[in-house]
Amino acid sequence: MSHRVYAEAGAKRVFVVSLEWPGWCRGGRSLEDALEHFAHYAPRYADAVGVDVGDDDIEIIGEVPGDATTDFGAPRVQGPWDEMPLPDDVRRAHVDVLRRCWEFLDEVVARAPRELARGPRGGGRDRDQVVEHVREAERRWCAKAGLRLAPRTPWVLQRAQLTRRLDEGYVAQAWPADFALRIIAWHILDHAWEIEDKSS
Repeated sequence: MSHRVYAEAGAKRVFVVSLEWPGWCRGGRSLEDALEHFAHYAPRYADAVGVDVGDDDIEIIGEVPGDATTDFGAPRVQGPWDEMPLPDDVRRAHVDVLRRCWEFLDEVVARAPRELARGPRGGGRDRDQVVEHVREAERRWCAKAGLRLAPRTPWVLQRAQLTRRLDEGYVAQAWPADFALRIIAWHILDHAWEIEDKSS
């Protein structure tokens, strides 16, 4: 058995993205670099979502050309695999992983200091600024899934409405359900790990 992934390859950056485990996605300056980071993060991902992802071989099923967002440092390009809706049981399992990503972020935030370590030039955000960034990004991305939110919707309700929407298996939106799950889960974990790394 192998982990099915795809590569999103920009001019300066490449991401390896799991099709089976939402949020398991790492980047690098080359495909080889990204694959190494992807494999290196397997235990950390498994710890975050509370599931043993195993140590199976990685199977690259395809590659999509990246864009400016890819090179900026975020996966954002759909592939032909996103045109086919997931079976209901698989989609629900992916939604459950998304919930675990939020729970992990909440746990990380609860034990993190307010002020995080800064970069060599003093740049970076504090804990609450990172949290606000994640929340507001998700709010914008809800529209990609065809979800309209009332202004100032509390995050707990925003999460509930978003997971319900994703669990419906909607069609004909800017972001197919599984693509939205992958991007949102990646963003949550990427910043949860950022907070962890800058807390020590």
